[in-house]
Amino acid sequence: MPHIEANVTSKKAESCRGIGWSRRPADPRYRFRRASLSVIFTLAVIAFGIWAGHEMWASYMGTPWTRDGTVRAYVVSVAPEVSGRIVDLPVADNQYVRKGDPLLTIEPTDYAIAVQQAEAEVDQARANAENAEREATRRQQLSDLAASQEQRETFTSTALSAKAMYRQSVAKLTQARVNLQRTSIRSPVNGYVANLATQRGDYAMVGKNVISLVDADSFWVDGYFEEIYLGRFHSEDPALVKLMGRPEPLQGHVESIARGITVANAEAGPSGLAKVNPIYTWVRLAQRIPVRIHIDYVPAGVVLVAGQTATIEIGSK
Repeated sequence: MPHIEANVTSKKAESCRGIGWSRRPADPRYRFRRASLSVIFTLAVIAFGIWAGHEMWASYMGTPWTRDGTVRAYVVSVAPEVSGRIVDLPVADNQYVRKGDPLLTIEPTDYAIAVQQAEAEVDQARANAENAEREATRRQQLSDLAASQEQRETFTSTALSAKAMYRQSVAKLTQARVNLQRTSIRSPVNGYVANLATQRGDYAMVGKNVISLVDADSFWVDGYFEEIYLGRFHSEDPALVKLMGRPEPLQGHVESIARGITVANAEAGPSGLAKVNPIYTWVRLAQRIPVRIHIDYVPAGVVLVAGQTATIEIGSK
């Protein structure tokens, strides 16, 4: 019986070793390779982190950039040169118009009548001038017995005055025709109608803005760079412009750098002397200098709007 129990115990032990219940000590070479791989992997991760941090720091500190950028455009203020009621307004707010397209029409009746009156005055003045010229010529041909020297000079002076009146009437006619043409206002640029508040039937006054146009051919970007960056770029350097909310970047180049900004300490006080701020802080903030970026390429589908916020990187293509 003891022999049988020993055999049973031996078989159980072998079965246990077969299913992994009993493990022998790990191979030292396996443990060494595993530790070496862990060390190598850790060193690689650290090296990559150092390299990435260095590149990010170099890009942040070495590449001139700013988030303080703004899309700009020229705005043309259209004001009538004649007064009158607006009888036609063929444009709508935010509409694109081409140079020469009609914007509005002012009631032309009064100005057309003024042209007719000026034409009549020209005809009358012409007749008077011609008659005075004939009278002066006839007096010059008479003898001293028929007309004195004083009469000749008087008729000559009258003829000259009639000619002057004729020229004045011609000038008035020209002005009347110009005023009639000015009742129809056309777009001076290719652009977009902005913030249209004028309506058909409004009374337009001379010199008062009635329509504003955003010049579609004048867009640029102003970047306000810290003064520490000014020595790192120059005119014609490439620039990358990223609009807020748009993944597609705009390509451009530095067009110019501003040559002056407002300085608080240069303002004059009541006596005319410089007003200097006596407070001095240990932390001195860098001034922001405007830099004008010319836009060279706008991706398809990107709509430029004056006032948009932009991030600018100089030296990037």
